[in-house]
Amino acid sequence: MDSDIIVIGASPAGMMAARNAARKGRSVILLDRKKAAGIPSHPANTFFKGMFDRTGETVDQSYVIKTLKGAHIIAPSGREVIFEGESYFLDRRKFDEFYAKQALDAGVDIRMDVEVHNVLRTGDYFTLSTSRGKLKCRLVIVSDGINSKIAGLLGLKPLKHPEDIAWAMEAEVEAEGIGEPDMFEYYVGNHAPGWKSTYSPCGGNRATLGVYVRRHGRDVSDFFDTWVARFKALKGIENLTIISTSVGGDPIAAIPGDMVADGIMLTGGSAGQSGIGYGMHAGQMCGDVAADAIAKGDVSRRALSEYRRLWNEAYRTEYYLGRFALETLRKMSDNEINEMMKVFEGEDLKVLGGTPFNQAVQISRLILKKNPSAILSYRAILRKK
Repeated sequence: MDSDIIVIGASPAGMMAARNAARKGRSVILLDRKKAAGIPSHPANTFFKGMFDRTGETVDQSYVIKTLKGAHIIAPSGREVIFEGESYFLDRRKFDEFYAKQALDAGVDIRMDVEVHNVLRTGDYFTLSTSRGKLKCRLVIVSDGINSKIAGLLGLKPLKHPEDIAWAMEAEVEAEGIGEPDMFEYYVGNHAPGWKSTYSPCGGNRATLGVYVRRHGRDVSDFFDTWVARFKALKGIENLTIISTSVGGDPIAAIPGDMVADGIMLTGGSAGQSGIGYGMHAGQMCGDVAADAIAKGDVSRRALSEYRRLWNEAYRTEYYLGRFALETLRKMSDNEINEMMKVFEGEDLKVLGGTPFNQAVQISRLILKKNPSAILSYRAILRKK
């Protein structure tokens, strides 16, 4: 064997899987088609501390561009809910380099600029055909993103609802003072069907604007152009320069499907695990289980299903609740969203704490307390297609 484990994709989840498996004494090769860690930079560049805390990692200021206080969730009418909680705008290149160094220090053999063409099983091992030749290993971890080619080649279906990927377009923009606010802003409504448009200040005269849209195809540029024009009008900005744009997908409502098979594990976006912090935590679980399976000489689906059990225990309820919320949002008209937001008027939501799941439970209780008939309205909404 060239290695006990080969990880395909140096995403945050992939790097955590590789690092943790190496820390447990396994030989690990990490492959990625990028030229180097963080190049080109991935568009995912923000997270909330409450979510990142699930990893047990410490936020390092070396990769933080700006620390923010939380987020405004804004309805079409302008009504808003404020969530306070420490959050960060990242230098994604430095972030990736930081965790790549941890993987290297753990003994991971990182090989960049390597394209994986195919993965074939031969008896008790796998052969990977790559742009740099063939490699053999006993276990493969796939973390090559939401459009995972390798998962498909292996016959796995990583998403239960692939039609509900939120396709995104984001731009780094420049305008006078646009980066100075200390809160993210997320706008919901039919201008961004199924999810949101975003404004993320990153200091000085820089920020990012983005749209996340479900069930309207992969090309969301029309929604993005409309959002930029609307944002300029909302903020009274005449001169706004787009520095760069990026596209991608968020599986936030797609729900993870297949995570393991004999000798195979999926993690991060490849497994429908949304978000930097949650993906990293999943990668840690994945790497630990993979290392233990190699040590025991059993990489069967049954043995590797411990990873699924751990993930279910930590996140299954949260993800299904998130899908329920976003499906409700997708089916609501702007007027219905405005009516829902009225429930929060006069309430101090800054005290809401804990994980997004705990926050959602508290919000649901508040809705039912102030407007018990709301549940009937939401049931009617969910019956819509």
